[in-house]
Amino acid sequence: MQGIGNDFMVIDGITQPFSLTTAQIKQLSHRNFGIGFDQLLLVETSTIADFKYRIFNADGGEVAQCGNGARCFVRFVHEKKLTEKSEISVETASGIIYLQLLANGLVKVNMGLPKFSPAEIPFIAETAQSTYTLALNDAEQNRVVIATVSMGNPHAVQFVLDVESAPVSTFGPLIEAHQQFPERVNAGFAEIVNKHHIKLRVYERGSGETLACGTGACAAAVAGIRLGLLASPVKVSMRGGELSIDWPIKANRNNDDVVVTMTGPAVTVFDGYCDLTA
Repeated sequence: MQGIGNDFMVIDGITQPFSLTTAQIKQLSHRNFGIGFDQLLLVETSTIADFKYRIFNADGGEVAQCGNGARCFVRFVHEKKLTEKSEISVETASGIIYLQLLANGLVKVNMGLPKFSPAEIPFIAETAQSTYTLALNDAEQNRVVIATVSMGNPHAVQFVLDVESAPVSTFGPLIEAHQQFPERVNAGFAEIVNKHHIKLRVYERGSGETLACGTGACAAAVAGIRLGLLASPVKVSMRGGELSIDWPIKANRNNDDVVVTMTGPAVTVFDGYCDLTA
């Protein structure tokens, strides 16, 4: 499946037994020697929600959240007739999220509350701030200003003048593996078009740059709104397509109870079977 170019191998772990090693996930994710995907999504049963949702990056590491994958998740369970509900609750490693299949074919996801404290990212910092200066090495020109946001997974967002010429391939890996992010981080590069529109590229931890990143779109929009650079709703244009992000915070209030919602497409590309003994 794919959500604006972010592609997934989705496995039904409800009607069949499932077990994969890290090495097998790496093999399957390879675009020449396997199926090829950014993330592997596993559908399981849950005791506290309609379903349980597990996510594995292309390097085999398990992560807590994936926004584009969440949209594919709800379409998958509908197409496989695992549910007839248009709105479902899904257990993830970072909490329960709510997914809604809309009449127009798009999928709306309640992504929950964004988190900003360093401990919640996690990010090593002496004090909590709106932005931080991150030294990528000893060179002065390799210092970047970032905003940190957790959308169930960690994001470091920087605003750039031109996203197409942004140093995603060079700075992305350095930010992802920076020592101040003990669990690594997704590095976002956002260009502001206007108050309600940004262009975005994301270097994802464990996968490299992808055509789209749902949680990255949420993090970039939230960071911009929080800094007063953007206003909700925000259209996020990525190389694979567009998402609409809504975080309707109010001035002069706490906003601790305002959730982020994301709306966009999810598409099935093909179905098949995989022989794991081969």
